[in-house]
Amino acid sequence: MARIYTKTGDKGDTGLIGGKRALKSDVRMTAIGDVDETNAAIGVVRGLVNPDVDPILEGAQNRLFDLGAELAMTDLKPRITAEHSLPLERAIDENEAELEPLRSFILPGGSAAAAHLHLSRTICRRAERSVVALSQTADVNPHSIVYLNRLSDLLFVLARTANRQDGVSDVKWVPGE
Repeated sequence: MARIYTKTGDKGDTGLIGGKRALKSDVRMTAIGDVDETNAAIGVVRGLVNPDVDPILEGAQNRLFDLGAELAMTDLKPRITAEHSLPLERAIDENEAELEPLRSFILPGGSAAAAHLHLSRTICRRAERSVVALSQTADVNPHSIVYLNRLSDLLFVLARTANRQDGVSDVKWVPGE
């Protein structure tokens, strides 16, 4: 790109891969934006967490960029495969093995890193809902939905891991009366 602004979207629409245009309020654009926001939230998290988890988060950011590109194509050309979820599952299993089993629901919070991981998880869940909504009216790669689901699970487990590493207890939910 020669410059960051093109003025082609000044009337509320934007270009998709393949030359078609969509309103910025379109469900497809919402899904793309939510995936992008997930990516940005993980970017914040990467500066806060133990460097040991940075490679898995960097990989997730690259896959989220792939997913955004996939969603921007009106003719589906899948970029996310079943294999992309496997490193997330391995990281979940490895981290869960070090954690105490959950005996109650927990609230988002604890250390700063854990709180940001929880925030990233909720943004990822929103992205998943947006992609599912898009799938009601357009062809969507089912592996993309699985990937977002696993990523949000990983972010939850990493939040618990961050609390453990920071010597902070998970914040237990206390039901109201």
